[in-house]
Amino acid sequence: MFAALTGLGLSTAAGLNAYIPLLVVGIVANFTDKVKLPDGYAWLSNWGVLAIIAVLLVAEMVLDKVPAVDSINDAIQTAVRPAAGGVVFSATNAAAELDHSTWMTEHPWAGWLLGILVALAVHALKATARPMINVGTGGVGAPVASTVEDVGSLGMSLIAVFLPLLVIVALLALALLAWWTIRRVRRYRAARRAKRTSGSP
Repeated sequence: MFAALTGLGLSTAAGLNAYIPLLVVGIVANFTDKVKLPDGYAWLSNWGVLAIIAVLLVAEMVLDKVPAVDSINDAIQTAVRPAAGGVVFSATNAAAELDHSTWMTEHPWAGWLLGILVALAVHALKATARPMINVGTGGVGAPVASTVEDVGSLGMSLIAVFLPLLVIVALLALALLAWWTIRRVRRYRAARRAKRTSGSP
């Protein structure tokens, strides 16, 4: 169960920022026994690989804080974040312990798929909300929202590795945030449609 919660938490974090959970998993695997990388994932603890991920993280953190550029970055990350979610879910043995059988171990694509779907759902929420934040704040909200997302990704990654039971609480909080965000996006779109309709001849 703990491994499954760890995988779900890391995949959620990857939906916010693809590189933070990858770095956390790689670094923790090097210094502690909290993360034991399965066969085929030793590369994730290689310091050369981690250095490349760190460089990509810096670029992501800069681009994601620039209004308009952040939306372009989100479009690019539509492929990267879900892929990272699949990697971190599978790299923590979450798939092997999710159903307490050997089926998921023998079918590693299932773990990848679950991690991809979780990260994709979180990424979709982020990418949908960001344009609304940018327009509503005149672009000022972009760096603030991006910083909150980065901190959230780091916090979720650390919780997933060291306090996996709290992942349940974090996921419930994220679900509430998603519900609130969807309502806001719908209201925002309805207001824009109403404004265009009232302004038309």
